Parts: sequence; C-alpha cells; structure tokens
Amino acid sequence: MNGEIAREFVEQIVFRLDESTRMITLSFEQLSEDDIWKRPNASSNSIGNLILHLCGNITQYAIASLDNREDERVRDQEFSVKDGVRKTELLNKLITTVDIAKDIIQKTSVSELLRKREVQGFTFSGIGIAIHVTEHYSYHTGQIAFWTKQLRDKKSLGFYDGIDLNIKNKDN
Repeated sequence: MNGEIAREFVEQIVFRLDESTRMITLSFEQLSEDDIWKRPNASSNSIGNLILHLCGNITQYAIASLDNREDERVRDQEFSVKDGVRKTELLNKLITTVDIAKDIIQKTSVSELLRKREVQGFTFSGIGIAIHVTEHYSYHTGQIAFWTKQLRDKKSLGFYDGIDLNIKNKDN
C-alpha cells in the first residue's frame, strides 16, 4: 500500500467517523434525559447503552489495538447500566473517544495498517480494524437515529437539511 492510498483511506475513515458523530449529536439535541435510557423492549438496548457500547468498542479496537495499549474493556458493563449518566456526559465521552481514535488512526503507519493482530478473538489488519470501527459506529448510529425518530415521532432528524440529495453523479 503506497502512502497516497493510505492517506486517502484514512481521510475517508475520519470523514465517516465525523459523519456518525454529527448524526448522533443531532439526535441527542432532540432527546430528553429520560429518552436516553428508554428501551423499546426488554431485549433491546437504550441509546445510553449504545453510546457506552460504542465507546468500549472504539477503545478496544482503535485505541488499544492500533496504539498498542492494554485492552481493559469490560463489554458486559456497557449493557448493564440502566441510568445515572447524563446525556451531555455520554455525548462528551463519545466525542472524546472518537477524537482519540481518529488521532491514532491518522498517525498509524502504513506497516501498522497492514499488520495483523487479534482483537476480541478476531484477526484483523489495521485496515480491517479501521473499517470495523467505522461500520460498527455507523450501524449503531442508524439504531440511535431510528429510536430517536420513534421517540419523537419524526420522519426526519435533519441530517441532510439544506442539501439536495437528488443531484446526479459526475466525475471531478
């Protein structure tokens, strides 16, 4: 992998991470403190649990693995919390975690992007880890958006306000 491809890959990863953070922030603006810990049913997670889960996953994969730190994640705790953490604390924790991960990803060398390592029982290259973090973050962002729409009975959360999504593709 040459340096130019690695830079483009990292740039796209960071863009997608920022997009998920933007969408979660917009969702949080529309939720009350009580909404954060509501569950659609006993088998589902609250938005608060999803945020704690995202922080744990991003820390384990991007921060601990890519930065060669100790893996201290206790995954089950992410889902056992029922309340007690305010939405501003949760959002700040998420933003801080993502910012640390982005910084590490941006500083990861090409050799580390290609090196295989074991995370959570799976074997991934640094590229695979960056992709996992991005798609996992996006997946749960969609869940948070869906649950926010349900709680607020809204068709749109304003993610693309002011953008014409009907513009046709063209080469640049």
